[in-house]
Amino acid sequence: MGVQTTVVFTDLHGSTSVFEALGNAMATEAVTQITTWIGQQCVFNGGRIVKTLGDGVLAMFPDGQHAVNAVVELQRAHSKRIMRSPLSLRMPMRIGVASGEVEIVAGDCYGDAVNVAARLCDLCGPYQIWSNAAALEGVGESHGVTYRVLGPISIRGRAEPCNVYQIEWHEDLASDFLTMQADLDPKDARLERDALGREVELTWLGESKRFKSFELPIQLGRVRDADFVVNDPRVSRIHARLEWRNGSVVFVDASSYGSWIRFLGAAGSDVLLRREECVLHGKGEMALGASFSDASVPTVSFSIL
Repeated sequence: MGVQTTVVFTDLHGSTSVFEALGNAMATEAVTQITTWIGQQCVFNGGRIVKTLGDGVLAMFPDGQHAVNAVVELQRAHSKRIMRSPLSLRMPMRIGVASGEVEIVAGDCYGDAVNVAARLCDLCGPYQIWSNAAALEGVGESHGVTYRVLGPISIRGRAEPCNVYQIEWHEDLASDFLTMQADLDPKDARLERDALGREVELTWLGESKRFKSFELPIQLGRVRDADFVVNDPRVSRIHARLEWRNGSVVFVDASSYGSWIRFLGAAGSDVLLRREECVLHGKGEMALGASFSDASVPTVSFSIL
């Protein structure tokens, strides 16, 4: 039988670059120290650690109040900690929070609240906390904490969008947003569309596919089960990913031979990516596996809508 709980997902943003800078051994030690500290703080605030996931932590709390107290203190304390670190080694935290019914199986938890918290963690930006409306019902304010409505956001694998809030935790911010603890008014016009409100359209050899922001990440590659298939021998099996990060569509190269990005109307040279990434905007083209100078290169057109 399911239990009502509040689920918290934390993730360290930028850990990949830290592994490149420090090497596996030192970076693993640094990440483990932080995730251990996160777990200790969650337990101190009444939570239970379900598991750690590399640079992330999954925790459960008895109610929204305990969870909000924990995540606000986590962000405040962690932001102070990383300010003492070199810029290249900073790993800001992003956090997703959701209340709902979960199933406990062999110490792990499953259910809609877990999926929502994980997805909100993926969608929000560094230093941010995103929460579903249920987690904030009846939760009292504390100093410097306000809840800013983001609106309905679609969650992949979920039929209905969930109403999402950003928990503002900076103590020095003016409280110019009202705390909103109830569900959004169904008559609110914002419910007519997803609050993220962006789409990406990809076209190759006359075939087009559109992906909504909440459907990201997607994979581009030669294999048949890729989300967007480009069947050319120069294209890697999984050549690249498109990810949604803090309001932007990010192209992440994962290929053997690289990718070239060209923005429509932009002056300057094409962007070469080899195991690197860049933000996509407007319209342009992606050359996969060879540069644009090769007239036969598989070229995917993109539009950010």
